[in-house]
Amino acid sequence: MSDTDTQEGAAAQRMEVDPKLLEILVCPVTKTTLRYDRERQELISDKARLAFPIRDGIPIMLTDEARSLDDE
Repeated sequence: MSDTDTQEGAAAQRMEVDPKLLEILVCPVTKTTLRYDRERQELISDKARLAFPIRDGIPIMLTDEARSLDDE
């Protein structure tokens, strides 16, 4: 695999999330607003201490899929 293939794969994983979607999404646990971490492709719930992944531009808002921020 070439460097170009790797870069294209990374770019595909970092699809932008629709800004209007980001405005209406809330944490499924606390119902509070989320912070978008573009670099890690996650939506962060500071209150719940969870990071919800974004895959192929789609936020995965399932608590079973979320990463705990307490592990950091």
